[in-house]
Amino acid sequence: MSNALADSTSPYLLQHADNPVDWREWGDEAFAEARRRDVPVLLSVGYAACHWCHVMAHESFEDPATAEMMNAGFVCVKVDREERPDVDAAYMGATTALTGQGGWPMTVFLRPDGAPFHAGTYHPPVPLAGRPSFQQVMAAVTQAWTQRRGQVDGAATSIAGALASRSAAGAGADHAPLTAERLDEAVTALADQEDRVNGGFGGAPKFPPSPALGFLLRHAGAGAASSSTRGLAGGIAGRTLVAMARSGTYDQVVGGFARYAVDAGWVVPHFEKMLYDNAQLARAYLHWWRLDPGGSGARVALETCDWMLDALVTPEGALASSLDADTPVPGSAGHGVEGATYVWTPRQLTQVLGEADGTWAAGLLGVTEEGSFEAGASTAVLTRDVWSAADGEAHRWTAVRERLRAARAARPQPARDDKVVAGWNGLAVAALAECGALLDRPDLVGAARRAAELLCRLHAQPDGSWRRTSRDGLVGSAPAVLEDLGGMAEGFLALHAVTGEHRWLESAEQVLDQVLTRFAAGGVLHDTAGDAGDPRLALMGRPADPSDGASPSGTSLAAGALTTFAALTGSTAHRLAAERALAPASALAAAAPRFAGWGLAVAQALVEGPVSVTLRGPAGPGLDALRTAALAGASPGLALGPEPVADDRPAGGGVDREVADAVVCRAMACSPPTTSPEELARAVGARARP
Repeated sequence: MSNALADSTSPYLLQHADNPVDWREWGDEAFAEARRRDVPVLLSVGYAACHWCHVMAHESFEDPATAEMMNAGFVCVKVDREERPDVDAAYMGATTALTGQGGWPMTVFLRPDGAPFHAGTYHPPVPLAGRPSFQQVMAAVTQAWTQRRGQVDGAATSIAGALASRSAAGAGADHAPLTAERLDEAVTALADQEDRVNGGFGGAPKFPPSPALGFLLRHAGAGAASSSTRGLAGGIAGRTLVAMARSGTYDQVVGGFARYAVDAGWVVPHFEKMLYDNAQLARAYLHWWRLDPGGSGARVALETCDWMLDALVTPEGALASSLDADTPVPGSAGHGVEGATYVWTPRQLTQVLGEADGTWAAGLLGVTEEGSFEAGASTAVLTRDVWSAADGEAHRWTAVRERLRAARAARPQPARDDKVVAGWNGLAVAALAECGALLDRPDLVGAARRAAELLCRLHAQPDGSWRRTSRDGLVGSAPAVLEDLGGMAEGFLALHAVTGEHRWLESAEQVLDQVLTRFAAGGVLHDTAGDAGDPRLALMGRPADPSDGASPSGTSLAAGALTTFAALTGSTAHRLAAERALAPASALAAAAPRFAGWGLAVAQALVEGPVSVTLRGPAGPGLDALRTAALAGASPGLALGPEPVADDRPAGGGVDREVADAVVCRAMACSPPTTSPEELARAVGARARP
């Protein structure tokens, strides 16, 4: 046996290719070897940007004595959770059930048939704070395997059966539909959970509530919602967006959001930057600008898009997954230092900016002698609204920021996970396309088109299926999951709306056909395809998780794309599929609306109609003006596209067929055509004038 990760397409697995551990990738070969040797499988799951994954790797997987123990007693399998979310989800369910909590790195011990019998997260190299060392855990597992096999088998069978039963019960539950009244109640529930001091929801750690923001912003722009809850929703969203934009979670120097803050006040981030967070938040800040053109939404949306293009675009034209939490620093004992690229001391600011500007910047950014992070360093937090100041502070900050940006570029930089994830790129395509079209940045639209073209060229397979990941222009073997199809369809539909190119509507239709034929069963959208199941994962049931976390669930994303496609094409089948898929979100809406955010956003669009706009007529300035007016609309789930067969359209309403016009439809009823961008803007609830 030897380490078999050198040929992997996953940067995370390649990080472990030189370990003395005899790692294998997930697959039949590893489990056959465990069966032949009659030993458990040691499954280790993590991802490239994970700080504690790096810590455990350095402490244990790089240690020869620990590796020897792993190799002797187990078949060791390493999984990138971003490449195989199906594997991660199945065993995270087991880990949470067994320990009461989850997270990464995740360590699970399995029988050779894949059934789990022991699980945990990070294990230290020596006993620490009541937590046994990793070697102690392995010794105890080996003892149980060799001396109490009957108990191990019983536990594994019981755990797998319980997880399968829970999955089946969730998929088969009957739920009431999400009505306008229930959406109002969800807003009220979110208001009760808001952190009115710091913005956002809950305490530490605090994650950007991107899916919930999507719902709140749509509700704030809805005509069907009561006026009281519209204002309430807009207030919650606005306070959260302001707080995040001024926080340490947002990179005040170059833009882009970190994955979360370790404190309730958004001061110290966990420094990894993920594509899916930034794609969602760019779109959220753009939607906020639609509702409040005088705020900072447009600026933050553009800065976030610019960061994505500067930091994540691959040579092939797609977007990489993430930047690492750690920065490799000379003398750091072989592993990276968290946040080293980003933090400052007052002395460092003075060295870069001079005494006057350095002292001013320290006060503006909350950089103190005591520090807010580690070793006397501070994260950068805007302590006041410098952008709205009337005394020239914005101009001064812009100049200072450029100098800090140049100084930061000379520091060691975090590693990049340049794996391309299909669904996350779909979210980025949507954000880049919409921001580019509305904020006069055609380069962003071009970047969205190139990423979408790579997905269609590389990730689409001849049999109609899709692959989840690629790297360096080579597609991986992992099949796409529902999250991927929903994200790609969302991106293709947004690109169709922005460009008017029919090929993107056709691509969305192809993706959604896969959703309906391979992922749907009994009205439920499952996370994995019915004909691509892994027998080891099947022991724990076919997953169908409708809950939204840091990013929307596959169910919510697919339901949103189905809703938009139905509005554009009039397809009853797609609308019914969306409504059925959203039913499980109704229980979450009442009990935990923070974890049903995008599902609620889609439901808001369904309650509203959704509003669809069909653009007709010849290309030119008139059609462009109508498109821009429609894109600025704040109506929930607005669907925009050109007339499917422009040459055969009737000249309805007395409008000359050679003149561009727009038809607005809501709840299956259409208004007369209009040639006026101003009239169209009013019809779709536009407040901003691009």
